[in-house]
Amino acid sequence: MFQSLPVQPADPILALMAAYRDDPRPGKIDLGIGVYKNAAGVTPVMRAVKVAEERLWRDQETKSYIGFLGDPGFNDAMIRLVLGDALPRQNVAAAAAPGGTGAVRQAFEAIREANPDARVFISDPSWVNHASMLDHVGLARKSYRYFDAESRGIDFDGMMEDLSDLGAGDVLLLHGCCHNPTGADLNSVEWQAVRALLARTGALPMIDLAYMGFGDGLEADAGPVRDLVAELPEALIAVSCSKNFGLYRDRAGVLIATAQDGTLAPRLGDTLAHLNRQNFSFPPDHATRVVSTILDDVDLSADWLDELNGMRGRIQSVRQALANELQRITGSDRFHFLSRHRGMFSRLGASREQVEMLRDRHGVYMVGDSRMNVAGLTESSVPVLAAAIAEVGL
Repeated sequence: MFQSLPVQPADPILALMAAYRDDPRPGKIDLGIGVYKNAAGVTPVMRAVKVAEERLWRDQETKSYIGFLGDPGFNDAMIRLVLGDALPRQNVAAAAAPGGTGAVRQAFEAIREANPDARVFISDPSWVNHASMLDHVGLARKSYRYFDAESRGIDFDGMMEDLSDLGAGDVLLLHGCCHNPTGADLNSVEWQAVRALLARTGALPMIDLAYMGFGDGLEADAGPVRDLVAELPEALIAVSCSKNFGLYRDRAGVLIATAQDGTLAPRLGDTLAHLNRQNFSFPPDHATRVVSTILDDVDLSADWLDELNGMRGRIQSVRQALANELQRITGSDRFHFLSRHRGMFSRLGASREQVEMLRDRHGVYMVGDSRMNVAGLTESSVPVLAAAIAEVGL
């Protein structure tokens, strides 16, 4: 039987990680894998996480199963964090999932359960797993223009033209903030236009909120999502705790479903519980308890927010430093987009040949489409990267 299994394509991120690991050059720079790194090049365990884990170790008395939706305290805390008071609690259902990826997968499963003929519109480009998972679950997908390769900003006119094909029963997948892989985010006027389009067409919005707090701050990053759920009849929001709580390997995420018709919330909750049951029964609990412990404690929450703000500030600082250094070296403002982008990623605009030259000549590792993890930079590596970018003719 196993002989008939197809050969799966190699994962480019894993291949990049292996190549970086095996490179003996001391000055190599890793801008590939999407994890936050501090000024020392380390992905830290956040202070509040350390305290919450110690408290959990000391006080937890059982490892027994929890419900299919996960810990209710975690779900409630995440709903408060993401939605604030945008909707009454009785209009919202939520289910814990293994990380943001698990939440996205469960959202696609819920869409297929509600309408197997739905078309899911995804940005070009988008996070690579969006298309991959949609194909795997058998949902039709359609891309819409998003990134302008010339300006390194958003092709909003092209985006809205492509989205004119949206209709009732379709799904529009949007990045809540810190667009992966481009770093180019919608502004408030553009978000308003998208909400009006969704209201007019009756399409369902799905928000992938993987980097909340890494854009312009927690409240600012949550703003477009809150406005959307307050105005539109229904929405799905897949939320990750990997980045803003630093819980990458521990896999804490949540899928939030909203309905202006509060009578639908129990059905939504039952559906999410059913889907969890089919895929993994009970979602992971350790990391979600850590998150709820932090969010339910005033002092821990304040310390977590302080550290998160510092992480965001460091990313924006190295963005600005790289833009300034490239302006100094090249005498051009064509890299100013780096300071405008938000979050961990930017698409540099290099060709695959230039990406290969950056790796082979300078030990700079990034994904083939020139997505780079800005959080992988340090104060000392910024001038090195800038010189390398200029040398390959970008």
